[in-house]
Amino acid sequence: MLATKQVTVAVRLEAITTTLRPGEVTAICGPNGAGKSTLLACLAGLHAPTEGVVLLDGHPVATLPPLARARAIGFLPQDGAVAWDVTVETLVRLGRLPHRAGPKADAAAVRAAMAALDLEGFAARPVSALSGGERARALLARVLAGEPRWILADEPLASLDLAHQLALLARFRVLAGSGAGVVLVLHDLAQAMNHADRVLILDEGRLVADGPPETTLTPSMIGEVWGLDGHWLGESGARALAFSPAGSALTGHR
Repeated sequence: MLATKQVTVAVRLEAITTTLRPGEVTAICGPNGAGKSTLLACLAGLHAPTEGVVLLDGHPVATLPPLARARAIGFLPQDGAVAWDVTVETLVRLGRLPHRAGPKADAAAVRAAMAALDLEGFAARPVSALSGGERARALLARVLAGEPRWILADEPLASLDLAHQLALLARFRVLAGSGAGVVLVLHDLAQAMNHADRVLILDEGRLVADGPPETTLTPSMIGEVWGLDGHWLGESGARALAFSPAGSALTGHR
């Protein structure tokens, strides 16, 4: 399990306590500046809380040896940088660096990750020749090639077209079904409602809701946090969020 105990980061996060479970897709939602990316970086051990601790299976993430942490946690930032113009296959293969499983196991993991992200035909293409969506898929394939027990992805759908968004969400569901913990920062509340097992809602650095999407992404919570008058349409698993006409947004939002 991945857990935070009273995690506080100066200005951005305050006293967040939660326990994330493997086998689930967890979405972190909230307005811009709510602290979503900061929380994800804390969970990955990239930010040190000013107070509190992040635990992985009962052990502080900050004290784990780097290789052990890299094998356990795969982290995809919003703006993943690629320092060298390598081929897609070389980029994806970098995800195997924490492992010493042997050439055959490494090659199989790379092939599986590229297939999962629909990149089989891009193996020899330089990263500089990719579109924004293709680059995002290649960076995520690098994470998947590492076969981590926890996948932490910051807005992984942002650069993808609709078909690849849905395919990627289905892949996350498969990974969770195999026992991995998947934690995603999402801005699309309908995607969170339809595809997440659990939703954490942040507002001004505070955790204001934590639970199944049906009980967290309620119209009243959307009004309180986003300041919008919205309601859900459709059936479970295929819901759409509709808003009142412009000008009728709720008032009094902080």
